Formats: sequence, C-alpha cells, structure tokens
Amino acid sequence: MTETTPLIASPERTVEGFVRQYLRELTYTQGTTLERASTNDKYLALARTVRSYLMSRWNRTVTQQFRHPGRGVAYLSAEYLLGRQLDNALIASGLEAVAEEALTSLGLSLDELRAAEVEPGLGNGGLGRLAACFIDSLATMNIPAVGYGIRYEYGIFRQTFVDGRQVEEPDSWLDNGSPWEIARPEQEVEISFGGHTEKTVVDGAEQITWVPGWSVLAIPYNYMVPGYLNGRVNTLRLWSARATHAFDLKIFNYGDYAEAVRSQTFAENITKVLYPEDSTPQGKELRLQQQYFFVAASLHDFFERLLEDGFDLHDLPERITFQLNDTHPVIAIPELMRILVDLKGMTWDEAWEITRQCFAYTCHTLLPEALEVWPVELMSRLLPRHMEIIYRINEEFLAQVRERLGNDEMLVRRMSIIAEHPERAVRMAFLASVGTSKINGVAELHSQLLRDKVLQDFAAFWPEKFTNVTNGVTPRRFVRLSNPGLSNLITEAIGDGWVTDLERLRELEPLADDAEFRRRFREVKRANKDRLVDLLAKRDGIAIDPETMLDVMVKRLHEYKRQLLKVLHVVSTYDRLRSGELDPASVVHRTVVFGAKAAPGYKMAKEIIALINHVGACVNGDPVVSQALRVAFPANYNVTVAETLVPAADLSEQISLAGKEASGTGNMKFALNGALTVGTDDGANVEIRQLVGDDNFFLFGLTEPEASAIQEAGYRPSSYYEQNSSLRRTLDLIASGEFSGGDRSTFEPIVSNLLYEDRFMVLADFQSYMDAQERVDTAYRDQDAWSRSTVLNVARSGFFSSDRSMQDYLDRIWHVSPSPVED
Repeated sequence: MTETTPLIASPERTVEGFVRQYLRELTYTQGTTLERASTNDKYLALARTVRSYLMSRWNRTVTQQFRHPGRGVAYLSAEYLLGRQLDNALIASGLEAVAEEALTSLGLSLDELRAAEVEPGLGNGGLGRLAACFIDSLATMNIPAVGYGIRYEYGIFRQTFVDGRQVEEPDSWLDNGSPWEIARPEQEVEISFGGHTEKTVVDGAEQITWVPGWSVLAIPYNYMVPGYLNGRVNTLRLWSARATHAFDLKIFNYGDYAEAVRSQTFAENITKVLYPEDSTPQGKELRLQQQYFFVAASLHDFFERLLEDGFDLHDLPERITFQLNDTHPVIAIPELMRILVDLKGMTWDEAWEITRQCFAYTCHTLLPEALEVWPVELMSRLLPRHMEIIYRINEEFLAQVRERLGNDEMLVRRMSIIAEHPERAVRMAFLASVGTSKINGVAELHSQLLRDKVLQDFAAFWPEKFTNVTNGVTPRRFVRLSNPGLSNLITEAIGDGWVTDLERLRELEPLADDAEFRRRFREVKRANKDRLVDLLAKRDGIAIDPETMLDVMVKRLHEYKRQLLKVLHVVSTYDRLRSGELDPASVVHRTVVFGAKAAPGYKMAKEIIALINHVGACVNGDPVVSQALRVAFPANYNVTVAETLVPAADLSEQISLAGKEASGTGNMKFALNGALTVGTDDGANVEIRQLVGDDNFFLFGLTEPEASAIQEAGYRPSSYYEQNSSLRRTLDLIASGEFSGGDRSTFEPIVSNLLYEDRFMVLADFQSYMDAQERVDTAYRDQDAWSRSTVLNVARSGFFSSDRSMQDYLDRIWHVSPSPVED
C-alpha cells in the first residue's frame, strides 16, 4: 500500500445502513435471498457485514504503519485459541445495538446467528488462549503489532465420550467457511527442508549455501484483531501449507492418480492438525516441520513485506522484537542468523549481535519434559544449515562460559545447548536462553523457580536477562462479553472505563458492604447459572440444579493439575453420603463440573477422564447421594462453553501441586467473575490470594519448598494411605470395582500409581484439601457473607487484565510506544 491509496469509508453506521449492507452480502456474496437462506448463509452474511465495518479501520491501520514505520512487536505463537469472533467484533466496533435492531427488523435473531459460528480450535489450552488475549490487548492499547501462527486445517480434536472414555474426532472448523479470514495467496512464501550445505570461498571469505531437498509453499491467511472502540485493527497472520507442484498431469494421465497428488498431500500434512501425536519418529518430524514452517514464513514476511526498501538491518533491534511464545518458535533464532549471514551477507558477529537483541522468550512451564528437545539426527536431516548454526552458537557460548567460570566440565555439560545423554539433542529452552535479550516467567513464583531451578545456570550467568510478567486475561471477552449481567452491574456502579482500565474495579470495594449491591450481585450469579442450565441441557443433555453450589474444575487434563484430587473428594463424599455418615438434607448441595481434554497419547490422563465419568455415573445414579451431590462432565470443553460456565461458577478449583503450574489463566477468569478459589500456593494463585485476601481464598496444601523437601527425603505415598482412614476408604472403594461394574482391574493403574509413585503428591495433600472443602461448605452456608467475598474478589482482581500484562512487556522487554490510528 502506498500513501496515495484511497481509503473507502465503511458502511453507514445506522440501522438502515446495516440492513442494506447485510442484504447486499446475503444476495451478492452468499447468492441467496432472505427467504431461501440457510442459518449458515445468514450467519456468514452477518459476519461479513460486521467485517466490512472493520475493514476501513484495518486498511487505515496498515496504511499508517507503512507511512510512519516505527518500533513494533511480532508475536510468534504456535497456538491462538481465539474463540468465536462475531461478538468480539461487534463490541470492538460498537455495533452491538445497531446489529441487533437491524436483524430484528428483518425478522432474524442475533442470538440464533451467533450460535451458528464454529469456534476455531487453533490452540490446546492456556497457551493459545493467552496469545489470543495478548493480541486483543495490543490492539486495544494501540500498539503496532502483528501475530504469526499456523492455520491448522483441523484444530484441537473434538472430544466425545464412549463408555466414559475419551474418543477424539476431527475438528473440522472450516467445513462451513470462515468469514473472518482473508486469504492472500499472492503473498506466498517458499519454505525449504532437507538437503545439504555447500561451502565456497568468495574473495577469501568462506560462504555456506543451503541446497534444500524439498520445499512447500506457505499461504497466508489474515485475521483482523480489532482494538476496543479505538479505531485500530491489527493483523493476525496464519500460515497454511501447500505443495509447490500440487498436481502432476503427466503422471495422472498414466493412471497413477494417487501419485499425481502425492506432493500436495505430503505438503498439506504440515498444517493438517494441531500438535500431531509425537510419540513416533514421524510425529516428531512433522511437529518440527510445523515449527520451522511457520517461523520461517513469518520472518520472511516481516523482511519482505513490512520493512521498507533500503532499511539498514543493523537497526533491526530498534524496529522489532520477536516474542517467542514458549519453545515452539525458538527455531526462529538460527533462521534469523541464516537470513542475516547467508542471504544478507553480514558477518557472523554482526548478525549474532542483532539476533540476540531482536528476540525475547517466554517460558510457560516448570516441567522438564515440557521443555522441547529435538534429536540432532532429526535436526541435521531436516534443517542441516540450522544445525550448523546451532553448533556454532553453542561453541561460542561455551567458550564464554569457560572464559568466565573456568573449565568446570560438569557446568559446561549442564549449560550446553546440545545434550549428550540419553541421545544427542538440541535443548530449545537453552537455545532460547542464549539467543534472546530477555527471558520471562508468567507469575512471580514461576519466574522465581525459573531462576532458581529450571534455568538456574543461565540466570546466574545472565541475571539481567530474567524478569517476570504475570499473565492476564482480556476483560473484553471474559467479563464484558461473557458476563453481560455483571458487566452492566459494574458499569452502573462505576462507569464503563473499567473495560480498558481494569484496576478501576477497585472502586467496587466499598460496595461489598452494601446489602443491596450484594443482593443484585447474587441475582446476576443466579441468572448466569440459569444460562448454563440451558446450555448444558441443549448441548449435552446434562441437567444441573441451579440451586446448588457450582464447583468447577476446567482445564487441560494433566496429572500435575490434579483432577485426581478432586475425584478423590467426590468419591469420599459419595462414600460418606451413601453410608449415612453425612445427611443429604443437611450438607451443602454441590454440582461438580469438570471440563478437560487429554492429549491423545497421554494414557494416564485418559484413564483419569474415564474414572471421572464412571464416578459421575454412580454418583448421579444413586437416589440418596444425588440429592446432595452431582457430577457433570460436558464433552469438548472450549472457549465458547467457558464463556457461559465461568460466569456461573461459585467455586474455582486451582489445585495443582505447588511448584508445577506456571501461572494459570482460568484462575483469573473465575476470580474476575465472582467465584471464590480453593487452591494451593502455586502459579498465579499466589498473587490472587495476596490481592483478594486470605479471608476470601481457601488455601490448602504443601508449599513448593515443603513439597520439594518431602520428595528429596524420599516421598512414600503409601504411608499417607496407611495413616489416613478416610483416604484409605476412598482408594479402597475405587480399587474395589465400585465404579467399574465390579471389575477391579479397570482403575487399578490409577490406584497403583497413587500408592507407589504419586509424582504430584495427591495423597500428601488429600487431608488438607478435604479440610479446605469443609471450610468452603461453612462459608457457603452464609450466602450474604459469601457474596461479600465474591464482590471483593472481583474488585481486587483488576491486576489480572492482559492489558496490564502487555504494559509490563512494554516496560520491561519491548519498549514500544502506543501509536493511535488517525482518522
């Protein structure tokens, strides 16, 4: 785009103008009439109508960035869990009321059409949801930014249950069209793999050329990322793979039809599915292909499309920061070195200085197995030039280590980017630590443990590199959109400025002592429960009682998150109700809601899902127990379900073993929507508890130092079983076959794992957790006092806005200034 490019105004922002634009889209884009249109036709026409209002703002944003190039951010993430786009686009553009009135005038329902939208499942959980929150905040804060990722043809799988066990089905989110994406095939990028390198000498200098073995095309698809009512629309660019020569007519004419399209099939596999199962060598190779594919395309795009002609690459660190969202995009570091040295003719030292300053790295885990490593054999075969670059980076880095710290061979081995045992492999977190200017954790405790344990040697070597940025969530989607009742109540009390300045929620704090405000707050919660009742009845055929406490645990299924601990609480309560130890009439009635997907290859996680469902069937089917306790596990939990479930929750379960959860963002969403937390001092729970106050948080469990000390001393989980009669009864009941039709073998692997390994110390925290749940029951009985605590949770949780997270990145890492879009 040039300075002389004219900008076409968006359609008229009136009900009549919206109707005209809608009917135009229905007639000329969908090729139908209002009378003949299907629900999907009507939805697509609505989405494109709203998109047309954003388009002129998007063009204006892009034009301004071309005319006035300045420092910006490129966010590299393998996941973006966006959620539905229609509602977000409506509130960002200020078109909610106009759209609703316009559709009503045509005899259409906005609620019906918004329900037709299919959520793009381009993320696995918190990592992808966080990335979506961050790009929303960057646009709302007027920061020049672009997001880069992968357009998976099939996102995270669609989960169903068969006999209580998880079954994965393809997530065909593109089947009915995606009106929010704009394909730009003319901006394709060729991405190469394999082959070999060749050395030549030119004017006395050695040059290395990569001679690839094969290539694919990266096709960009753009998504608009609108800021909230500020006129800025940033871009999210997702890449799809296509073969360079998709169809061989000669082979086809010989009758070998499958071979004629083989290259197309092979290429498209790269972006076929989110996170291919990597328990096989083929799966590992495909995942590495994915990672290199999208970062190579993104860097090329930045150099060729976003940098002006004649730009001095020595100034690159003053123009851009590439933020690496976890280890998935870390291969971008050697790719930038390859571009600068091999393609742009820089010396190694010049290129390394630039590269090191252009990248920053966010680590999202404390689990060693989650820090990616790639076998040297695979890296050398798939990306031979990059492997050479990594070797040299490592060689020069270890020389620095020896120079500064002496020849401590064990230290050198510990810090080497190349692991030697059990196989030679590239440690991507180490490469990120060496090749970036800043490294951040995502909660105060997590960042401390990164420095003290996970990346201890690097933190000692470069203490100035390490900082913390506690995660946050966007208040636009997770309060303004998902909880309209609460949103209206807050706005009535303090005005609407909180939507972009969440710390203003502090102004609600005095209202915690206002009996009328607490009453209205309870009414909002009850209305949200009614919404959830309707959703689960229609979507899953699940009946829940809105009069009960809604006790919610929704997150990815992993042993460290300890869904098992929640199951043990349910089983123990079931046992006590069934035996008569507890009177169903006198206990607090609960509905326990789980939502979780297990990775397809994670056997123990899938066993835990089966246990939850089988326990739920027994609990719900018992005429005595079900009076006081019920279990719901809706399949295929996603952002859309979260937008109804989170506002309805009374109790938020954040019960990971201390020192294992990096941060969490679900804990923040629940607190912001008026659920109280039962949790350990782990991840961002620590900061939530400090902000909302001990009286408004149900703390239990070992601290991280206590858990580490017990494990180092030789943790023996069976000793807790032997000493605690309640725990013994609970585990014995599971082992007896009570929840598996009398078959003792069904859940034996779970019981044995707890008794003899229990890596995440479920048994050690069992009694403390049970005691915390007793405190929950006591507090919930006094609904007025409970309401006071929930109001205080909302009022004191403004810190957990992703806008604040972005400001921390801007201040501590990126040093980018806002650039409002001119009218």
